[in-house]
Amino acid sequence: MGSLIPQIILTILGLWLATIFVPGVDFNGSILKLLTAGAILGLLNFFIRPILKKITLPLRIITLGIFGFVINMLMIWILDIFFPELIVPGIISLFWTTLIIWALENIIFRFNPLTKSN
Repeated sequence: MGSLIPQIILTILGLWLATIFVPGVDFNGSILKLLTAGAILGLLNFFIRPILKKITLPLRIITLGIFGFVINMLMIWILDIFFPELIVPGIISLFWTTLIIWALENIIFRFNPLTKSN
């Protein structure tokens, strides 16, 4: 559970960056709602994504790991459904939002020795 807090912080930061840089992605709520949405996405990524990765292992092997990115897109799409304040208008915007969050997670978790589990 040591990487739960960084996961939540990264998803909040990723959502905020997506609203700035991805055309069409917008958040029409308070900063508290954005923090809540990012925290929920972080929790989904921390608890649900590993289960989905194990269930879809054959698909990830066949697609050489690309289906893992589809799982990440699914997590953001679920967040978009439950938070009407978050507007992700199409698959291209969803792709870029997912790419921003994925890149942040990879940069922090791969190069930071404090977030590595032993």
